[in-house]
Amino acid sequence: MPEPIRYGLDNPHPLSQMKTELIWAGKYDAAGRKTAPVRVKLPFQTVETVNESCQERQLALDLFSTGRAAEWRNRLIWGDKKYVLPALLEEFAGQVELIYIDPPFNVGADFSFRATVPDDPDGEDTTEVTFTKDPSMMEVKAYRDTWGRGLDSYLQWFYEAASLLRELLAETGSLYAHLDWHVGHYAKAILDEVFGLSNFRNEIIWKRASTIKGNFGQGSKLWSPNTESIFFYSKTDRYTFAPIFTEYSQDYIDSFYRYQEPDGRRYRLISMIGPGGEAKGNPVYEVMGVKRPWRYSQSVMQKLIADNLVVQTSPGTVPQRKLYLEQGKGVAVQTLWDDVEAIGASSNERVSYATQKPEALLERIIQASSNENDLILDCFCGSGTTAAVAEKLNRRWITCDLGRFAIHTARKRLLSIENVKPFVVQNLGKYERQAWQAAEFGGPDKAAAAAANYRRFILDLYGARPLQGYAWLHGLKHGRMVHVGAVDAPISPGDVTQIALEFRKAVGRGADAPAVSAVDVLGWDFAFELNEVAKQQAAAANIAMRFLRIPREVLEKQAVEQGDIKFFELAALAVDVDVRPSRSPKTSKVSDVTLTLTDFVIPPDDVPADIQRAITHWSQWIDYWAVDWDNQGDTFHNMWQTYRTRKDKSLALRASHQYAAPGTYRVMVKVIDILGNDTTKTLQVTIG
Repeated sequence: MPEPIRYGLDNPHPLSQMKTELIWAGKYDAAGRKTAPVRVKLPFQTVETVNESCQERQLALDLFSTGRAAEWRNRLIWGDKKYVLPALLEEFAGQVELIYIDPPFNVGADFSFRATVPDDPDGEDTTEVTFTKDPSMMEVKAYRDTWGRGLDSYLQWFYEAASLLRELLAETGSLYAHLDWHVGHYAKAILDEVFGLSNFRNEIIWKRASTIKGNFGQGSKLWSPNTESIFFYSKTDRYTFAPIFTEYSQDYIDSFYRYQEPDGRRYRLISMIGPGGEAKGNPVYEVMGVKRPWRYSQSVMQKLIADNLVVQTSPGTVPQRKLYLEQGKGVAVQTLWDDVEAIGASSNERVSYATQKPEALLERIIQASSNENDLILDCFCGSGTTAAVAEKLNRRWITCDLGRFAIHTARKRLLSIENVKPFVVQNLGKYERQAWQAAEFGGPDKAAAAAANYRRFILDLYGARPLQGYAWLHGLKHGRMVHVGAVDAPISPGDVTQIALEFRKAVGRGADAPAVSAVDVLGWDFAFELNEVAKQQAAAANIAMRFLRIPREVLEKQAVEQGDIKFFELAALAVDVDVRPSRSPKTSKVSDVTLTLTDFVIPPDDVPADIQRAITHWSQWIDYWAVDWDNQGDTFHNMWQTYRTRKDKSLALRASHQYAAPGTYRVMVKVIDILGNDTTKTLQVTIG
């Protein structure tokens, strides 16, 4: 009996003799098993509901209280797709009709972006200042996951994403992957493997510009690139597809619609001969002296002749049918898309996002491969083009991105759509922090030690000494206890609750209790809803709590050695409240409430000193703010908002609302700065 094959490092890919495939380091483990994507099923947390009326909000609460499903809400998700896609599977596996992805395809790409400080309207200098915002720690981690081992890690990352996306697709669904020459040919081999070569439908070439400066100039040694590829795959052979037509050009009309009726209507002549001839069952008879197998029955042919729709150009020639210009659908779009221009500097669509794609491109894809009310997914949200077009075409949508700036850009873009349907902003709970800590500070077999080493590292940089015997309180500095947040998950209100509970237990230990008066919470990132809400939550528990951001420099050896590490406190917001009796006797409203932003402490984290000096008024740091006039404790509802746009950089600092009934209302104010960071403040307003 032959000895069984043993797969290992010397034979890492057992399928290599059975089929052609692309192999990269990490595709198979040491035992020859294909590595699988991470499938951590994490709950989504809704942190904001956008553009939902009071009536819709109450209906949603009523449905929830009775256990019935609430009305659909489109989803804008902040999180790493490595965790977002598995989280979506449980609810949406086999339900997504169309997926469009525009993944990073340039090894030099990262999560930095250009931010603009608007001018101070009351200042003398009206020049805007622009600077580059460095990526957050979570974005750095995602970048390393994608490009850390070069092409090998990119291919593994792309393979895992494609595998999960296929599971999300409906049986009639399609995927469009937008790439370019950097990795497109590798990505297609992966898509062929995941979807099956038989389900590859087209390679679409998008000519993104008619001219491009790029490399084409004196001394250039290569052709200047001005195209990108879009690979079109279906899950099965039962996919949705409707051909797209464009208007005829004048040259086309002049060439093909050469004939005119006396009333000026243009037409062309088309064949009436039955395809496949007599063998295919087409009727054979004589028309105008010509006997052929025809496309139409004799009765239909006689009617066409009677309606003056049949033409014989000369005796003995085969009769043809008239097709009027207005009857034509247009020119069918083929695989070369050279009629869709990229976003230009003066485009009305432009939202100043580096990788923004034109709406016409997504409109063509969505119209061709989906129907109204179908579910569209884009897990590389960027500027939000897919969601914006899906919204306008009456499709349901889900889109996600790891970058706060992308989520904020998409939110503003969606709000600019007239009558945009309510949508929610969500993020993920904690995920896989032990894995990241182990990778940075120790192996998986020493997870507890790795986590402790990580915390000691951060505490040492902060100047605090470690504490023992606590789960949420890790250090002590100048009479303040210190919590060190996980590297891979944002600090959440739930964390604050646990920290507060443990703090109260600590100070209640009597003689054994440390001499403490407050808590410092250190985190790499903070949940959208945290900032002021968590501070007030801590204040309610009679705890003085500060929130400080761990700077990205802690991972730079030189910065650590030089001691050039600073922890910055999060932004703080001041709001003035004015309550007055309603000025309008014709309404049933009992009071007018006016909120005025009076101060916003600018967080200097990751902002160059010269940029800080360019801010002469605190309002320049604010890009957007919104108000929930009657927060029910469920999630933030933006019942009013204002924001800067590319065309209008001004920003109102006052908002008013009329209340119809007396009572005490919980009002929440959310401010988002020009970097996409949020600050939320809760107020109590008493009416009557």
